[in-house]
Amino acid sequence: MSSLRLDLTSKIYPEPDSLFSLNSASISTSCCIDHFDRLPDSLLLLIFNKIGDVKALGRCCVVSRRFHCLVPQVENVVVRVDCVISDDESSSSSSSSGKSRGPFFNIFRFVFGGIVKPLQALGQFLGQTRPSSSLASSSSSTSSLAVGTEEDGEIDQGGVTHHSPTQVLKNFNEIRFLRIELPSGELGIDDGVLLKWRADFGSTLDNCVILGASSVIHPGSIKPSIAQDNGTDIAQDNGTDGGFCIGNGGASDDNGSIPESFYTNGGLKLRVVWTISSLIAASARHYLLQPIIADHKTLDSLVLTDADGQGVLCMNKDQLEELRVKPLSASSASKRTLVPALNMRLWYATHLELPNGLILKGATLVAIRPSEQSAAKKDVSDCSWASTAFEEPYRTAAKMLVKRRTYCLEMNSF
Repeated sequence: MSSLRLDLTSKIYPEPDSLFSLNSASISTSCCIDHFDRLPDSLLLLIFNKIGDVKALGRCCVVSRRFHCLVPQVENVVVRVDCVISDDESSSSSSSSGKSRGPFFNIFRFVFGGIVKPLQALGQFLGQTRPSSSLASSSSSTSSLAVGTEEDGEIDQGGVTHHSPTQVLKNFNEIRFLRIELPSGELGIDDGVLLKWRADFGSTLDNCVILGASSVIHPGSIKPSIAQDNGTDIAQDNGTDGGFCIGNGGASDDNGSIPESFYTNGGLKLRVVWTISSLIAASARHYLLQPIIADHKTLDSLVLTDADGQGVLCMNKDQLEELRVKPLSASSASKRTLVPALNMRLWYATHLELPNGLILKGATLVAIRPSEQSAAKKDVSDCSWASTAFEEPYRTAAKMLVKRRTYCLEMNSF
């Protein structure tokens, strides 16, 4: 009986050497398994869509053949433009030729000098790039925005290789949500001045909202002086009235009335320059997006913004489709979409203090729609979309402004 028990014991507990061999074999088998290969394609695409950034996706492409096949199917793509590549020689030649263009050109340069160069820099934003020899020999402005990736269509500038967004995106065939971020806003403004805009486009401008302030006082800083509080804008008398026609919007109270100093000290003219400059910047961005929109018919949403948060151009699925089927009204000379005749609503506050302590001096909100749109549509929706166009804290500022007296403006197409 005892001998039987000993035999059973030997079978239950194997020899140490055989147990070690078994564990080694299982560990070896486990190390040979690539657990990423066990993930389904749908889950990998979900991860890639969370990544979004086109540079990171470009690096993922070179990891494996499977990644290389899956990345072009990503639906959510973000392109961050690295830099503006410009031809300094052509810039100097164009500036020297401008000296002989007469006083009108000098006035135009004074008013719009802060935005002409950035708009020229957008000129090749989405166009085909050219080799460095062509850049060096060209006598015209060849500025372009570029982003470094693993794609073709490169520009060699100072030993650094760059690529246009059109080339970067050419191998993506399932993009639904596209966001392009410029390195900075096009409009050069003075320190302390606030200027933000948001525009929606189809084949032409659908609407635009502009929020500006002659100065911004942050919580804890010195309070504005009495001279600044009485409606006097500390601003240069820049530009002309731009063909604006302004009148009372029909409000019966004095809340938000514009003081006389607004007209005499250049406040109105400054707002005209802000409005025209913002519309030009928006229409230039819209014009230059055409190649991407034509190449990517799966797009449901397109946003072109900048790192400064100055301006945002948005297009939804219906607007993108409208641009594809309806001819674009464009000015080939200025490389921008023509802006139709416009109806505007303006709200103004000499001194606007937000709940978080931020103070906007000379705060102005302008809501813009084409004149051809029905009056009913404008009346119903102006305040709603104008007051929600920006992120906080400026959304609160817009909501406060639309409660004040409304002024109606008109402007011809340009």
